[in-house]
Amino acid sequence: MSRLASCFSALHQQQRKALVTFVTAGDPGLSITEQLMHRLVAEGADVIELGVPFSDPMADGPVIQRASERALRNGVSLRDVLALVGRFREQNQSVPVVLMGYLNPIERIGYQEFARAAAQAGVDGVLTVDMPLEESEEYRACLGDQGLDTVFLVAPTSGIERSQRIASAASGFLYYVSVKGVTGGATADFSQVRQVVEALGQQSAIPVGVGFGISTPEDAATVAEFADAVVVGSAIIRELEQQGNEAGVDAAAALVRELRRAMDNRIGGGV
Repeated sequence: MSRLASCFSALHQQQRKALVTFVTAGDPGLSITEQLMHRLVAEGADVIELGVPFSDPMADGPVIQRASERALRNGVSLRDVLALVGRFREQNQSVPVVLMGYLNPIERIGYQEFARAAAQAGVDGVLTVDMPLEESEEYRACLGDQGLDTVFLVAPTSGIERSQRIASAASGFLYYVSVKGVTGGATADFSQVRQVVEALGQQSAIPVGVGFGISTPEDAATVAEFADAVVVGSAIIRELEQQGNEAGVDAAAALVRELRRAMDNRIGGGV
């Protein structure tokens, strides 16, 4: 059983929901990212989603775009991100790490070489934003051969038939985009999101996470009522951006602590 599958299974038994925290690798520096990953886990993050810096992050709003730009100015590459995961694994062998990024850096390495290197580093899953389902067979096969999960996005505009096909191809979890737009945008209509997520849950047994537009503990608690996972990114990176370095790590960790508390209090779960 993969780390992601084990994580979701354990949380289900505890009647808790997964908190997935996104950070951009290398913003403001790789050593800070490594420190932050451990702090977020200590404060209640169940899965770390690690952003691979890219020059044209089309799905991301201004906060994550700026984080990616700062990381690129630091010279952070995909191989640097894999090395970062390897260092994280020296201290933590249990928390799943999912890479989130874009296809170009992976294609430059090659699917097979990337999958091999990612698995060796300790990556558990990959979400490639601009990989269309229809063109993903070879990509998914390469990841699967190395025991890596392929996480796909489902958008509000995907429609029932396409959502079903995406769910059948995905592994690890399915990432539902709660708003039409980019990360860090307007807060979603969570009553409408609930309807879609519950429909997805009836179509497939894969866990469904919800992200985009979730920024406060109240938002996270509301989504935890109906989704298997809550994904928060821009709000965490905003704390880093505003505070900087160690103070930013403290502020981001404090936010995650509040997100975790709100989620657990709302659904009454606990260890």
